[in-house]
Amino acid sequence: MVASSQAQSVEPRLPPGTRCLVTGGAGFIGCNLAAGLVRRGLEVSVLDDLSRPGAAANLAWLVAEVGNSVRFHEDDVRDADAVNAVVAGADIVFHLAGQTAVTTSVADPRGDFEANALGTLNVLEAARDSRRDPIVVYASTNKVYGALEGLAVVEHDTRFSFADAPHGVDETAPLDFRSPYGCSKGVADQYALDYHRVFGLRTIVFRQSCVYGPRQLGSEEQGWVAWLMRAAAAGDPITIYGSGKQVRDLLHVDDLIEAYVLATQAISATAGQAYNIGGGEARTLSVWREFAPRLADLLGRAPAAPVFEDARPGDQPVFFCDTRKAQRDFRWEPRIDVDAGLLHLRNWLRAHAAVDVAPA
Repeated sequence: MVASSQAQSVEPRLPPGTRCLVTGGAGFIGCNLAAGLVRRGLEVSVLDDLSRPGAAANLAWLVAEVGNSVRFHEDDVRDADAVNAVVAGADIVFHLAGQTAVTTSVADPRGDFEANALGTLNVLEAARDSRRDPIVVYASTNKVYGALEGLAVVEHDTRFSFADAPHGVDETAPLDFRSPYGCSKGVADQYALDYHRVFGLRTIVFRQSCVYGPRQLGSEEQGWVAWLMRAAAAGDPITIYGSGKQVRDLLHVDDLIEAYVLATQAISATAGQAYNIGGGEARTLSVWREFAPRLADLLGRAPAAPVFEDARPGDQPVFFCDTRKAQRDFRWEPRIDVDAGLLHLRNWLRAHAAVDVAPA
């Protein structure tokens, strides 16, 4: 855990004996969430097929952290029978499993669709058939909003900014699915909401921004904060797509876990709702022009100059969440400031990823 920049609220609690299932529970967010739920005294099961690099190591860490408090199921969300079996015993399903990279979705659209859209349908159908009437929280993405071409953008020395959206992107922004990944996540996002409207299933959708923290190694396609920190520390080549002025809001994984718990506690208000969940305007950085000086401070040396290439199609020049709906409905707001969160990640990378970084 990392100290927050504000006084901590009372730790949220769900009723004793609540049974939680985390699909994708051996991923970066999933293993952190599973551990956080166990620490809150909840019963936790994890479903993961361990196909992603690092998943087995995350599972080993989870077991070392919480021992036999987590039940592990090595299954695939594309297998409806396997999903039915594990969802049947859950009071809350945190559905995080899926395919996460745009490039992978372009190379294998069918696999992307099956993992994200079909996998989510399997979870929703299993929840609909369950006698426990579980809450289902779906981890969607800000990519469902596309390139945000309807929002005017202003260029500054080190960043882009919205001309007329000081609080960021709210949930009324038009959906605009782009790339097979955007389509598969967007379809799942809308299915989750519609299963509340049509079937009364208690679903919540989190359209998540840039989440970072321990157990994240990242890549050029996903988890850019950890990826750039690790690459800069190791002296690996870095490619920046675009000018490096693109702006994103950063959310520490501990803050995200609190959002998951608070939203499920407030299910009478949150059922059938979508929420933009990110660091908000106060936790924004441009991906290179403002992030590179932070890297220099954290590593004790300036990172090597990157190679700049053209921005990728559909890339958002600015994205940060307007989190006021989440604040209103379940009293959540991010608490960990960017400098504290980046230091936490740097220390974890130094201790666990064998990278050459300066001591704290």
